[in-house]
Amino acid sequence: MRDRDNDRFLSGLYPLTCPAWGGDGAAKAQAQAQQQAREAEMRNVILGQTLDQGARARLNTIAVAKPEKAKMVENMILQMATSGQLHGQKLTEEAFKGLLEQVSSSTQKTTSVKFDRRRAHMDDSDDDF
Repeated sequence: MRDRDNDRFLSGLYPLTCPAWGGDGAAKAQAQAQQQAREAEMRNVILGQTLDQGARARLNTIAVAKPEKAKMVENMILQMATSGQLHGQKLTEEAFKGLLEQVSSSTQKTTSVKFDRRRAHMDDSDDDF
């Protein structure tokens, strides 16, 4: 038995199969990928049950343009569905638009432009005339 472990260690397989060396990393990664796939499938099922066809199409369009915003809206819809705020009815496209407006108003960035006048007056390109 000891010779077999020694052979695996020398051949480079021991670190991949020994849990003490962090082995089973591929199994952990596979399990994690399966868990993520199950969660994504559950999200899609719940969203399919809570959104009508027009609202689902709009969400998919947003996901293409702004994935982080779509994820935020999905999370909000999932939270509403699990807390019972939707009362078993599907979210129509008009109601979905209202939800998007709420999200947009809460995450709207303000743009400000600062003009440094001191640097503008120091430009001596006007002196060339």
